[in-house]
Formats: sequence, structure tokens, C-alpha cells
Amino acid sequence: MPSRPEPYRLEAQIGHLLRRAHQRHVAIFIAEIGADGPTPTQFAALVKLGESEELSQNHLGRLTGMDPATTKGVVTRLIERGFIERAQDPTDQRRVKLRLSGEGSALVARLIERARAATAATLAPLSSSEQHRLVSLLERII
Repeated sequence: MPSRPEPYRLEAQIGHLLRRAHQRHVAIFIAEIGADGPTPTQFAALVKLGESEELSQNHLGRLTGMDPATTKGVVTRLIERGFIERAQDPTDQRRVKLRLSGEGSALVARLIERARAATAATLAPLSSSEQHRLVSLLERII
């Protein structure tokens, strides 16, 4: 007689667990940064722009793991808030170049320690070695 397969438990599925972990981190991030601050995705864009003098919108999306539609929305909101500036690439009119504004640079500098605190709070239930292992394993699957 064939054995019955294990029942499908949503709570044991990697996608579900990753989504729940992400939801928890977003809640912690917003508590640390403030509800009026940038979202984690917006903050990621600001940090990556801060690491470069300027980036194309396409390249920014690739660096932050955002699809083109999400990148466009994030960029639009950050421009509206005055945190980034957009200019046409003089060598290719189809390409948009982005850079942090002075206000955006100041914002990143003010929030970087709070973002680190959000990461620490997210990982707090784990030992130091478990934290390093989790990050290492996640890096391997992305």
C-alpha cells in the first residue's frame, strides 16, 4: 500500500516563511525610521544612489532587485519628496540618470544607524552565529 504524502502545511513553506519574515522586518523598519520616512524599498534606492555619483534608473532597479514598474514608482515618489534628482543622459536621450539631492544625502546619513537597528531587531531572536548563517544562506539563494 503506497504511503500517503505529508499534508501540505503552508506554515512550513519557504515562500510563506520569507513573506512573514519580510512583513516582520518592514514593521520593525517603519517603527525605527518613522511612518513618514522612506519605505525599505525607497531606502534601498537612496542607499544605492548614495554609493554612486549617479545611476541610470535601469541600473538602480537591478542593484536593488526591483522590477522596472516598481523602480519607476519608487523613483517618482523620491523625486516628489525632493530626495533624488533626475536628468537626461547627454549621450543617450532614452536613458535617465539619477542622483541623490542634498536633502537625500542628509536623509541617508540621518537614517543609516536606524536602518542598522532595524536589521539588528529583526535578527535579535537568533544567536550571533545563527544571524551570520541566515544571512549567508539567504545570499546563496538570491
